[in-house]
Amino acid sequence: MPLSAIRAARRTGSATSRRASRTGSRTAIRTVGRITGRLLAALAAVVGLIAVFLALIVATDGAGSGVVAWGTTLAVAAAAALWRGRRRTWRRRIVPFVPVVLAAALTATVCVPTVATARHYPPALPFVATQHWSLATGSRVAVYHYPPAAGGSRHPVPLVYLNGGPVRGISVLDHRFLQLLARQGYDVYAYEQAGGGRSDLLPMDQYSITRSVADLGAFVERLGKGRVDVVGFSSGAVVLTRALADPAVSAHFHRAVIAEPGPVDGPTAHLSGNKGRPSARGIAPAMTGPRSTHRPRYAVAFGLMRLGLLRPDTGLVGQAEGDNAFTAADLGSDTASGYCAKDAHRIPVEDTPDNFSFSAAASLRVQQTIKDSPSIAPRLKRSNTPAMLMLAECSSQVRAWETTVLADDPAIQRTQYMPGVGHHMWNGLDDNDQRAATVISDFLQDQPAPLPNYPTRADIPAFLRAHK
Repeated sequence: MPLSAIRAARRTGSATSRRASRTGSRTAIRTVGRITGRLLAALAAVVGLIAVFLALIVATDGAGSGVVAWGTTLAVAAAAALWRGRRRTWRRRIVPFVPVVLAAALTATVCVPTVATARHYPPALPFVATQHWSLATGSRVAVYHYPPAAGGSRHPVPLVYLNGGPVRGISVLDHRFLQLLARQGYDVYAYEQAGGGRSDLLPMDQYSITRSVADLGAFVERLGKGRVDVVGFSSGAVVLTRALADPAVSAHFHRAVIAEPGPVDGPTAHLSGNKGRPSARGIAPAMTGPRSTHRPRYAVAFGLMRLGLLRPDTGLVGQAEGDNAFTAADLGSDTASGYCAKDAHRIPVEDTPDNFSFSAAASLRVQQTIKDSPSIAPRLKRSNTPAMLMLAECSSQVRAWETTVLADDPAIQRTQYMPGVGHHMWNGLDDNDQRAATVISDFLQDQPAPLPNYPTRADIPAFLRAHK
């Protein structure tokens, strides 16, 4: 064969090979594109069905543990899949059901409890007996008593402690502080508010700030030891402040310590502005341990409740199940916000896993009743119970919440601005417990204050401007 013919044949073969290669590449690209498109369409279908399911959860308020929303979503999706596959071969009719099956499996995890649905109460504490008192209001609460230490001075007026929460068990850290007060001669009583800790649950519609105040009055009456001193911390301080505005309840009080209060009524709850010095929120190491919010059922339930899209008495997760599921790690940065920035890397463990108890749903319900309540200022201005306000330097509370109490209660005799501590003022770090105990004791015993009386009512404008 002539050389020119050989060369021509080679050129023809090379061109054919290139065309075949280009055709194969285009085919492969089209195949990959087609597969990618189908996968994206399937993913979009799954996401869309999950969105429909969540919308139905909200619309049905989680009825039947979410099964109503799940069944409706599945029925609509199956009908749509049947319609899409009506003119296809039987094998291709299966394809539209793939995203339906995936979405059904994913959303089913929201409908299946992974903890007990009957309330499992924390076990008994090893260092104090748990009593249960039935109050005249119908609440049955867990009560702890720390009698004054033997051999020392004994203060004649009993001391009642109201913990924060609002519907939360008393932490081991707080129990240690109560033991310190008992060693200083106080006859200390504390109770976990209805629904918190080892106290019995209430029907969800019975949780309210009004019920909490009534329970405090009923508790003091049940104690039967005359007038008492009361220390209220955080949301416990809110209950105490509102009780001071109720003459029928405050008549049982000797003195009151309002420590780091939150908003006490609707108008106060809508106030905003600066807080205290920087807290450890956002800079402390993340809390370790299991989280209920890492499980789809409780992430959806608590998330939608927090957004106000589900009611606290939602049919998705019952109160008892929610209490059993919620863990200390679920509080996240809320715990860090109780400490100064300087303490970010040494925040103590506030509680044990066995003793920890927090009812997110009931707490939201109580907080909502505060937001919905009218101003208590007219009634609080008539208070005559000697009171003290305690403020933390690194408070995570809106300062206007706290100064509103100071402005409205004429019976507040002194304010103690606690340096070097965050919202959780008695926290086991350094000498913080002893400093807080000294401030409380000196007021209850009508002794000179260990710290300046600051801010006074006249100081409030400058105090707020100074962002203290």
